[in-house]
This record gives sequence, C-alpha cells and structure tokens, in this order.
Amino acid sequence: MSAPGTPRRTDVVVVGGGVMGSSAAWALARRGVDVVLLERFAPGHDLGASHGSSRIYRSTYAQPHHQALVAEARRLWTELEAETGTTLLHPAPGVSTAGPSGEPRLREVAAAMASAGVPHEWLTAAQAEERWPGMRFPGPVLHEPHTAGRLDADAAVTALQTAAERHGAVVRHHRRVTAVEAAGDGVVVRSAAGGAVRARTAIVAAGAWTADVLGDLVPLPALRVTQEQPAHFAPVTDGLEWPAFTADPEPAGGRPSGVYGLLSPDGVKVGFHGTGPEVHPDRRSRTAEPGQLAQLQEYVRRWLPGLDAGSPEPISCTYTSTATGEFVLDRVGPVVVAAGFSGHGFKGATAIGRVLADLATGTEPGADRFRLAAHAVAG
Repeated sequence: MSAPGTPRRTDVVVVGGGVMGSSAAWALARRGVDVVLLERFAPGHDLGASHGSSRIYRSTYAQPHHQALVAEARRLWTELEAETGTTLLHPAPGVSTAGPSGEPRLREVAAAMASAGVPHEWLTAAQAEERWPGMRFPGPVLHEPHTAGRLDADAAVTALQTAAERHGAVVRHHRRVTAVEAAGDGVVVRSAAGGAVRARTAIVAAGAWTADVLGDLVPLPALRVTQEQPAHFAPVTDGLEWPAFTADPEPAGGRPSGVYGLLSPDGVKVGFHGTGPEVHPDRRSRTAEPGQLAQLQEYVRRWLPGLDAGSPEPISCTYTSTATGEFVLDRVGPVVVAAGFSGHGFKGATAIGRVLADLATGTEPGADRFRLAAHAVAG
C-alpha cells in the first residue's frame, strides 16, 4: 500500500469520464491494462457533451475513414450491449436530404456508402413524404434502412464505465484534475481532491475543458467551445414513424447550418449543428439564444409539419470543434489527446476508444489525419 501523499501508480490514467474517456477505459481494461479513470463531476451529470437519452447514429459520411469508424463502433456498441445486458442502440430508418446545391455532396455520401457496403436507396421527395407524412423534403432522399437510429447517451456512458470496472478499471468521480505533469518517463495527474496518480501514459479526454486541463503541456489547435441548443418538439399526431434525419439547407434559406433530428423518449429532437455562442464550459448560461430558437421553430414549422413548432423544449449541451470538423487523436510524449469531436463523434465513440487505447499502449501510431500536425495550432 502506498504511503500517505505518494501518488497511486497505474499503467494509464484517463482524464474525463464522458463517452470518449469511458470508451478508452473500457478498451484498455479489456486488454488487461491497469487503468484509472478520473471524472470531474457526479455520475449522470448534464454539464458536458455526453448526457441525455438521444444521440443520432448513421453512416451518411462521404469520408471512407468515418465510414470505417462508424462500422467498427456499431459492432463494439453491440458487444457492449451483450456484455452489460443494456440496450443502447435503438434502430430506426435514416434519411438524408438536401436542396439542389447540396445534392452533389449527397451523391458523394451515397458513393462512400456503396464502397463500404452500407445498404441504401434513393427516394423521391414524394415517396419519402408518403412514408414519413410528418416531414417535407426539398429534394431527393438518401434512405439508410438498417444502419441508423438512436443511441442512449446516458446509458452508454454508464455501461462503458460499468464494463470497464468489471475488467478491473478504477473509476473515480468528483475528481477535478488540476494538473497533468510530465514526470520522468511518465506523467503525474493531480486533482483538487488532493490526490495524485502516476502513470506511464495519460489520456486527456476532457471535452470542453481540454485546454484548461492541459495548459501549456501540449500545443493544441484552436478548439471552439459552443453552447448548443437543440430542442424537443412534440408530435401533433400519434403513431407517425420518425426516422433519424439530416438535412442540408439552401444558402438562401436563412438558417445557420444543416439540421439533424431523431425520435427520443422526450419527443423529436431537432437541432442546428455547431452554431451556438462561444462559451467557457464553467460560465455558460444554459439558456437558449432566442434568435436561433426562433429559426429552429421556423424550420420545424416549414419542413416538419408533424411536430408542434410552437412549444419547443430546449436542451443545453456543448460542442468542442476543430476548424475542419476532424478529431484530434494523437500522442505527444506520455500524453494522448482526444479532443475536438465537433458534434459528430458520439456515434463512433467505442471505435475511438480503441484508437486511444492503441495510442496509449503504443500498439498503433494512429492516422495522420487525426494528428495535431494536421490541425492549425492556436497562437
């Protein structure tokens, strides 16, 4: 047993118990690696980016590497469900649509899905509206019948931590990390609770707090933290089927970004993508910005007539985004950085956890596209 004041020793310490850190802890513990996970807040908190009952999962990516990550993650989510006896994936049809200017990109997505062997089909707007009468579509619809739906975010984080502990990981909540320090051939991670953990490697997956945790230890790219405000809308008619959906706006449409949506236990969740006000995660209002909420209601009123646009229930969460929308998954000395998931990383989290475990153990060097060198470092 360590003497008082002596740092606990482990192979890998993970900073951040959201979906990415928890996935990394599960991946490491399954391999028999000694791992300690430190999470700042209580279990089930709603202060970051991994809470709630609904995250969209889908395969509608034009990039082959994202196709591969999503496919691997879906398999791993299923393994986690079997391991914990928890239902995490709730399948639903997936649809993506766009107006004339966005159709070429949608065709690229379909080509990538074909190359990856993901079943899909094209529907006309009229065909899609006949199947999903609560929706309207501005152009052709890319239908993903078998590989889309909803992930239960809260249940996913709980299942990952439970599974990690069953494999021997130590999970500690209420541990706000105050410093990550290089020490010899490893790191020492200190927390406000007064404890410290010494490890060969630290994985920092602290979401919106990444820059605060790392300080000057690792040169980070610009990470834009925003307060996002999707909302739940109630269906006006019972019994309608609601697919998981994405829609690209026309430039003249007056909306700030594309839109996504999915059925959740609280209604149909609809939101813009990465358009909220910039914030520090400890100083955000958690209140919907009125102008964007009005724009979201206008979108629902025009394109989702099966929902009650007049009574939204806003949700507050954070995005931490890079300039390119690509992730940061890289190792600098004894520190692995996982950051910048840009509002679309959750669905791939179990595969990202595997990548982080590879980086932490030196199994694989990681892909160049995710390295810090591929991102402009903040000045």
